[in-house]
Amino acid sequence: MHYASVENISKSFGIRTLFKDITFHIEEGDKIALVARNGSGKSTLLKIVTGLDTPDTGTTWVHKDIKVVMLQQDNDFDGNKSIWDNVLRLDNPVVKVVKEYEEFLEKGLEDDVEKLGELMARLDDLNAWSFESDLKQILGKLNLHHLSEPVKNLSGGQKKRVALAQALIEADLHAGRCLLILDEPTNHLDVEMIEWLEDYLAAARATLLLVTHDRYFLDAVCNEIIEIDEEKVFVYKGNYDNFLEQKSMRLDVQQSELQKDKNIFRKELEWMRKQPKARTTKSKSRQDAFVEVEDRVKLQKEVAEVSLQVKMTRLGGKILELIKVHKSYGDLKIMKGFDYTFKRGERIGVVGKNGVGKSTFLKIALQQELPDSGKINHGDTVVFGNFSQDGLIYKEDMRAIEYVKDMAEYFPLADGTKLSASMFMEKFGFSAEQQFTPLSKLSGGEKRRLHLMSVLFLNPNFLVLDEPTNDLDLQTLRTLEEFLMEYPGCILIVSHDRYFMDRMVDHLFAFEGNGVIRDYPGNYTQYREAVANGSLTDERQIMKQEEAVVEKPVAVSVTTTTSGAAQKLSFKEKRELELLDKEMPELQKEKVLLEEKMSTGSLGFAELQKAADRTSDIIKLLDEKETRWLELSERPQ
Repeated sequence: MHYASVENISKSFGIRTLFKDITFHIEEGDKIALVARNGSGKSTLLKIVTGLDTPDTGTTWVHKDIKVVMLQQDNDFDGNKSIWDNVLRLDNPVVKVVKEYEEFLEKGLEDDVEKLGELMARLDDLNAWSFESDLKQILGKLNLHHLSEPVKNLSGGQKKRVALAQALIEADLHAGRCLLILDEPTNHLDVEMIEWLEDYLAAARATLLLVTHDRYFLDAVCNEIIEIDEEKVFVYKGNYDNFLEQKSMRLDVQQSELQKDKNIFRKELEWMRKQPKARTTKSKSRQDAFVEVEDRVKLQKEVAEVSLQVKMTRLGGKILELIKVHKSYGDLKIMKGFDYTFKRGERIGVVGKNGVGKSTFLKIALQQELPDSGKINHGDTVVFGNFSQDGLIYKEDMRAIEYVKDMAEYFPLADGTKLSASMFMEKFGFSAEQQFTPLSKLSGGEKRRLHLMSVLFLNPNFLVLDEPTNDLDLQTLRTLEEFLMEYPGCILIVSHDRYFMDRMVDHLFAFEGNGVIRDYPGNYTQYREAVANGSLTDERQIMKQEEAVVEKPVAVSVTTTTSGAAQKLSFKEKRELELLDKEMPELQKEKVLLEEKMSTGSLGFAELQKAADRTSDIIKLLDEKETRWLELSERPQ
């Protein structure tokens, strides 16, 4: 069934064009992700499809039997009413009869047998008996339990979750005849909530159009990606990896065509200069063709990757120490005697449920907030770059380029060269036009991007990033990841973006509640798998036992150790060896299965190519892991 169409629509704000003459269609069962740079009109396009905004030109069409449900960034709640009452504002027969039945019971009117029978019959007809339990289950999964709480007492994140619950239940009420539109649904959700929402939407019958920056979420839920780029729209079938591959091919073709146009332009420009003023009809047609080529060359942009190898202050031996740190807020314990000494080049991720104190931990580490007891020591050479959730702070409404130039005109690179402020901004997606936009006119995502860029522009050697991926578009996320992959300093990150954490960190502080912080040597996916299969050892207990062994007096032995003896494995290396013992057989098993599939001759070309590429990747991974396993296994434990 054809659900909706967007035909040749355009939208501008002042002189800024968001998109021009774009067309796409939504069919029943489609689960579409809309991606684009911040400020390219994603939220505006969603509102146009919903009917909350209108295009400058073109038309939109939604099937008359389809209910459009939208989760917006901004919500309109009655602050004096409870969570439950706000959710039950939905204009739906099921909601109305459930609400009427509840009010009937609350008033103690059960003796009115006739009215009670009528309400129960209506509940039966609408199959509404499970509605209340389904709704409470959704609210519970989103950590909304005190349903009588007035909405005005909720935090911003809690209000977002109430709106999400409302959208999900409304879509469920219209299952099979609903277009569910979600604008950044994973913002303000912790990882457990995100994973639940993934499963819920993947199994839901609703047709989806959503904006998200969470790539694991996108892969798990969506089967199509629509990209807005250079005011045009491009449609890609498949998941995020397929999108990256197809987009790369498109850009390669675009660059090839641009080079051809440039060659033609040079030849035609030379011909134009030689022509006399009086032209024949034949030369006039060639002149018109020249103008067309000139326009194409001016419109097309070269894809240039700028290397951002930073020139930063060298870190000394002492970087950051947290010694026996305690922190509580009333009964809420954040840290209980936390000890850690940071080493050069460490990349540590901080994970845990909302409200366990991750942001507080960062503030204490930066000495922006005092602990209840314990010491925080900073090295003399440490230059912190702090990307907080407070956002972009500015006193006057200057232009974006002026804001950056106030910090420095040039960004120094490791090879001794410099990058101008303007070129640095281009790397982070600010076009020449956007660079001269007043700060107050930037979108929320653009302000986050400028804030992040201003932190990196100061060349810190220790980055502290609190939810850096929130509201960033996918292109900027990739730019940030490329920067951080080459970054030689220390990194401490709080993030709910699992893809980002898996790429960026190899060591976690997992906040498990009640002041317990697990020091886990591995990435986020490894940690979640260990939690799921119950294979986590109690690192804290083991570490205490190890300390006790060191402190226990040891009897003198006749055997002596030579200075060249191999050093014993540290606790982190023991854990790494355990993970290698588990990972290598799994990779070997996957390799065998792929080889068996390829040998059957039943795979199509695309599937065969994908299997071959994965097999090649597995062989490389096995080589690396086996080398590391041999290195660790030969040392005493």
